[in-house]
Amino acid sequence: MQNDVLKMVKAKADEWLTGNYDEETKAEVKRLLENDDNAELIDAFYRDLEFGTGGLRGIMGAGSNRMNIYTVGAATQGLSNYLKIAFADLGQIKVAIGHDCRNNSRLFAETAAKIFSANGFKVYLFEDLRPTPELSYAIRELGCQSGIILTASHNPKEYNGYKAYWNDGSQVVAPHDVNIIREVEKVKVDDIRFDGSEENITIMGADMDEKFLSKVVTVSLSPDVVERQKDLKIVYTPIHGTGVKLVPMALNRMGFTNVIHIPEQDVVSGDFPTVVSPNPEEPAAMKLAMEKAAEVDADIVMATDPDADRIGVAVKNDKGGFFIVNGNQTVLLFLYYIITKRKEKGDLVGNEFVVKTIVTSELVAEIARRNDVEYYDCYTGFKYIASVIRENEGVKKYIGGGEESFGFLPADFVRDKDAVSSCALMAEIAAWAKDSGKSLFELLQDIYLEYGFSKERMKYVVRKGKAGAEEIQQMMVNFRENPPKELAGSKVAVVKDYSTLKAKNLLDGSETDIDQKETSNVLQFFTEDGSKVSVRPSGTEPKIKFYIEVKGKLESRAQYDQLDAEANEKVDKVMANMGL
Repeated sequence: MQNDVLKMVKAKADEWLTGNYDEETKAEVKRLLENDDNAELIDAFYRDLEFGTGGLRGIMGAGSNRMNIYTVGAATQGLSNYLKIAFADLGQIKVAIGHDCRNNSRLFAETAAKIFSANGFKVYLFEDLRPTPELSYAIRELGCQSGIILTASHNPKEYNGYKAYWNDGSQVVAPHDVNIIREVEKVKVDDIRFDGSEENITIMGADMDEKFLSKVVTVSLSPDVVERQKDLKIVYTPIHGTGVKLVPMALNRMGFTNVIHIPEQDVVSGDFPTVVSPNPEEPAAMKLAMEKAAEVDADIVMATDPDADRIGVAVKNDKGGFFIVNGNQTVLLFLYYIITKRKEKGDLVGNEFVVKTIVTSELVAEIARRNDVEYYDCYTGFKYIASVIRENEGVKKYIGGGEESFGFLPADFVRDKDAVSSCALMAEIAAWAKDSGKSLFELLQDIYLEYGFSKERMKYVVRKGKAGAEEIQQMMVNFRENPPKELAGSKVAVVKDYSTLKAKNLLDGSETDIDQKETSNVLQFFTEDGSKVSVRPSGTEPKIKFYIEVKGKLESRAQYDQLDAEANEKVDKVMANMGL
């Protein structure tokens, strides 16, 4: 079996040695072939990069399983071919292109622009790095049929990626994603039209920024509060990425005057010199910002990942130390505030809805239910949240949605997670809390007191390369064939398998259908006492992820530390039961 794989991989690599590839690429392929250890060669060629929940993403380098001008080129040519089929009746197809701060992002963006233009499309290319949500907005504003952004989001510096968008400004979903892959798979290197047409390319800059920012400020629900608390101490870091200009500008437009920077992290760099991984979910990435917050006694810390679609928030606890609010808590704060303010204003008229992903805290659903706001569950990936918005457009009003992985969208002028608007609104929430004599931490406790307490933790297991992918698939098989009977002392009552769209009640043997339009490789286990464990392989990284949520009842703020500690112990037990 291994020999067959190696034979296939070497044949594929030989095609790159003799095909229409540049000399630098051929030299790298030659090095891989001559290396006695075949692991790197196999990983570079054993498959072609595919669109997952986040699009095309991989390590940069030579090979069909790597991000380079040829895999980007094939994706762009394949997308072009599909757009010509999907929009055959249009006179001229329009696409928008953005990119982040990563190494090669500008090169890949310009390469894609040339290919689109060579295919006769009207191309709108940002002059320099821009946040992902602005690209989503630009697609809608310009009436484009598609768009792409070159980014690997929060991945380490070795990665880059390519996210494809449809005409509503959301990432492509079925059937378009599958159809694009089919077209991409047909593309040979000689089919890629690298010979761009400059007259078809328009450069975007400050004008689009201005339009976008004018929309961002519309997320405000309490301008009077911001006016009273305009000197709120906000520490913000873009972690070397695209939020560096627009987030401070958005905060300023909202009325905040005291934004404190981390100068060494305002440096735009694809090497991310101050962090190992530019992910605001990881404490190390927020370390400098939290140290600055402690130094200046800030009210709130906010960070954005390199393409400024994810927001990280840190707040001060009752002992004076700063801690990172997890993604579930961030969603809770946003939706609690939005629903509370809309109720105060009389803006909840009965047709509003919110969206969360299936792995996000069930407290979101509880808040929605108790306030007579409709809520939807969808798969992981913001393109699924955008799909729900699209399906309800013109009928119901979207007022917010998010996922546990630090993504939130406060308004539908963007159709992807939007950290620019989210930073603006989260600052307003901090101002609202302060105006009421509370900290954000106390506001979070208030939510738990009213709606119930939950503790969430995500654990992932990394398994790289072809062997790793196979091991991850086998883990899913094992969980399906031998689901846990008990988690932290509570019986597993329901098992949901999204690959079959069936939910089995293990207590009475009944089976019901899961209300989703398509299948997904996800398992969920629900216990009698309300705990939930979700298991899913990542669509963009060599990981299998475990999302754990346990419940509790908070009687008073004084009880919080004890309840939190007990919940942590319970999560540990659940993890042990899952073999983690």
